[in-house]
Amino acid sequence: MRFVLDDDQRDFAAALDSLLAGADTVAVARAWAEGDHDPGLKLWARLAELGVTSLATDATPVEVAVAFEALGRHAVPGPWVESAAYLPIALGHEVEGIATVAVPPHVPFALDADVADAVYVDGTPAASVGAMRVSVDRTRRLFEVGGDGEPSRPGFDLAVLAVSAQLLGAGERVLADSVTYVKQRTQFGREIGSYQAIKHALADVRIALDFARPLVFGAALGEVDVSAAKIAAGDAAYLSSRTGLQVHGAIGYTAEFDLSLWLTKIRALVTAWGTPDFHRGRLLQQLGAS
Repeated sequence: MRFVLDDDQRDFAAALDSLLAGADTVAVARAWAEGDHDPGLKLWARLAELGVTSLATDATPVEVAVAFEALGRHAVPGPWVESAAYLPIALGHEVEGIATVAVPPHVPFALDADVADAVYVDGTPAASVGAMRVSVDRTRRLFEVGGDGEPSRPGFDLAVLAVSAQLLGAGERVLADSVTYVKQRTQFGREIGSYQAIKHALADVRIALDFARPLVFGAALGEVDVSAAKIAAGDAAYLSSRTGLQVHGAIGYTAEFDLSLWLTKIRALVTAWGTPDFHRGRLLQQLGAS
């Protein structure tokens, strides 16, 4: 499948990348993880002005995928999937301010409920917000919530698409950083990127991401099941994170090294909005029905 963004979509993607590249999103993410939300809220406002929060209601799923790939590539924190993908569809209108949601059983906790203006269970306001749970990704602050609601299948599918695009963007970022690193790091008088084993490992990541991309945008166009996109994007991003960690060596394990922001985010997003087993089961059910 060949898919090419049109001029308006390319311009939108370029505008997002330009904004985020100049926003020091690494510092924003680290502050968010420590409970300092001010830089992240300021970035949220700038992205909202660019129209990211209204894409679910005012644009197409393709623009949603474009935006969330950029959010993943730059490790932008916050309940973006919840506020800009699921809830506008579940509620039938754009969300004002910042909102978050739990959609049991696949999304049992509400992300960043401590900074949200509104917290929902499915499409119904939450009855209570409880204790915070720790995520492997320290920028993902998960909260127990009480209440009942009726889940939105269209909203869930758009949220899965958004997470898939985030995974694609995060995987691309880890690959790009890994390629840069292996060109700089030397061992035995040679750039480690000159070794065939490392070239092959990075090439495998490139191939995986290139196979995942058409599935993500095919799902945005309604031509591919969104569960297939989530599986492919998750597998490709996870391969990128494992390979990135291997080529970086011991420094890749340190929380102080920026790579860790993407490694932990990928680890968390692989199971967010439905585990790989759930999405594979959903695909199998649909294949059986057809």
